[in-house]
Amino acid sequence: MSTSEPRPTARTVGGLDDTAAGPALDLLPAKEVVLGPGTPVRRLLPTLGRRMVGAWAFVDHYGPDDVAATTGMQVTPHPHTGLQTVSWLIEGSVHHRDSLGSDVTFGPRQLALMTAGHGIAHSEQSPVPHPRFLHGAQLWVALPDGARDTAPAFEHHAALPGFASDGLTATVLMGSFGGATSPGTAYSPLVGVDLDLAAGADVEVPLEPDFEHALLGAAGGADVEGAPLAHGAMVYLGTGRRSVRIRTDAPTRLLLLGGEPFEERLVMWWNFVGRSGEEITEYAERWNDGDARFGAVPGFGEDERQLAPALPPVPLKARGRVR
Repeated sequence: MSTSEPRPTARTVGGLDDTAAGPALDLLPAKEVVLGPGTPVRRLLPTLGRRMVGAWAFVDHYGPDDVAATTGMQVTPHPHTGLQTVSWLIEGSVHHRDSLGSDVTFGPRQLALMTAGHGIAHSEQSPVPHPRFLHGAQLWVALPDGARDTAPAFEHHAALPGFASDGLTATVLMGSFGGATSPGTAYSPLVGVDLDLAAGADVEVPLEPDFEHALLGAAGGADVEGAPLAHGAMVYLGTGRRSVRIRTDAPTRLLLLGGEPFEERLVMWWNFVGRSGEEITEYAERWNDGDARFGAVPGFGEDERQLAPALPPVPLKARGRVR
């Protein structure tokens, strides 16, 4: 998914200086953003107060939206570098195509994992015909320096591991959780889990104390350690927790995201992750020039590509993980 901001802000993120040294319970505000021709999303990372949770560097949550009378999601070809995209649906379906030749339509509880690495281009669209509702999350994982120039790849996992217990059904998107390990390729210690909670659930969810974690209210709301977590909101849990208590009154879906605090400083701008402003400038210029680094997405004309917007007029300013 593309950020689609007319003037994206350049951000230098990463580093341990401002990582919580212990448990926290911080509500992260969402920013309303519109992608393509009318797909509204809630941008939760990066946001005011926090830019990363482990290697998770970008979180968009959308829906549930009634797209029966519309074309639904229409994100035309755009590039990525230095990251992985993790696409997760609660309702609906999305047609993914990329410059590797991948052509996959995926649905709820299926993992669509794209490793941009050195460079890739892709599109995301609602198929024709498509289900009435569209609801899900688009997540980015920053690649560590040793992997950020890896060859691009795409994985589609239609079945994922997990477990069910005490009103909780857990599905592991990335990493390991509760004895289950995702088949998705990961390049740093991290975890991503869909927590499907029944009405009236009261559970202690185990956590890795060396990780920092956050919970996204993907569908419905919950009580997290005594604090309310509403639909479309995210709460940062900090580090040092061995578990988190979650209670629900109605059926609820949460996304648990976590990982070792990301030590490297990196620059995020538009759809690129790099290590310097000079790298970002090179990526933007090469994409706009149609360079072979990113390739082309079959089925689209040259005029359908999203061009990189103008770069910021000021030099990048190094900052930490939080504002």
